[in-house]
Amino acid sequence: MEQSPLIEIGLPVALMIIMAGMGLGLTPGDFRQVVARPKAMFVGTIAQVVFIPLLAFGLAELMGLSPAIAVGLVIIASCPGGTTSNIFTLLARGNVALSIALTVLASIITIVTIPLFTNLALDMHSMEAAEQVVRLPVLRTVISLSVVIVLPVLIGMFVRHRSLSFAQKVEPHVGKFGMFVLALLIAGIVYGTRNEILSLIAQAGPAAAALNLVGIAAGFASSKLFGVSRADGLTIAIEVGIKNATVGLMITLTFLKSAEIAIPSAVYGILMFAFGGLLILFGRRQSPAPSHASLPR
Repeated sequence: MEQSPLIEIGLPVALMIIMAGMGLGLTPGDFRQVVARPKAMFVGTIAQVVFIPLLAFGLAELMGLSPAIAVGLVIIASCPGGTTSNIFTLLARGNVALSIALTVLASIITIVTIPLFTNLALDMHSMEAAEQVVRLPVLRTVISLSVVIVLPVLIGMFVRHRSLSFAQKVEPHVGKFGMFVLALLIAGIVYGTRNEILSLIAQAGPAAAALNLVGIAAGFASSKLFGVSRADGLTIAIEVGIKNATVGLMITLTFLKSAEIAIPSAVYGILMFAFGGLLILFGRRQSPAPSHASLPR
């Protein structure tokens, strides 16, 4: 599976399409409200980019995970949010403008932090996991993630600027395409590791659930600590808990070429919908009146 053209070429192309879809819903004006309230932006960014990856290192040690699962857990923790987190924020009646801004900013910063945290995890675990040391090429990864994540978002924004009607027509279908790609990748990973899948899921499931739950709790706690609003605190919790699992799968399958290391991303990609659903219910109970915020159209 790891060597197939579907993974080597298809996955990055699919991710580029998904990120372009995010750009189709963005305008520079979407961020003015957020710039005027920088506290929530700062708290949410630090929680996503620094705290959650460090939490993953701690959980890996505390839970005694195998090297492959430990590295995979750090990778998914290091990934930014995705368009799914923006939709969940809308449904939960959070601050959608903040959600979009956090997603985009984290996507830019994690281009650098993903390879750094990944190599740190590999240094800690790969000596036990393989006969040869595995490394993620930092410069190549930074360039690749820039092309796959940032460039498509800018292209999407440009297309929206040039043709609003086209952007509005295409954007909903891109989200559905992203869900299809994620489901296809998870099915492929299950097949590729079919002889040991139960053991891997048994390890990755509790770890992924713990990462998700503690991350969400940390999002709420940091919001309380720094005194941001209820809607902003809910938004930060969602951004911390809903990761772009497709990015995690691209790193593990195209760069590291390991279906085993990809297991935490695949498992997290499933569990986050369950926990995200609970956040939606919580948010709607806390704020029964419809939010004025909406996804850009």
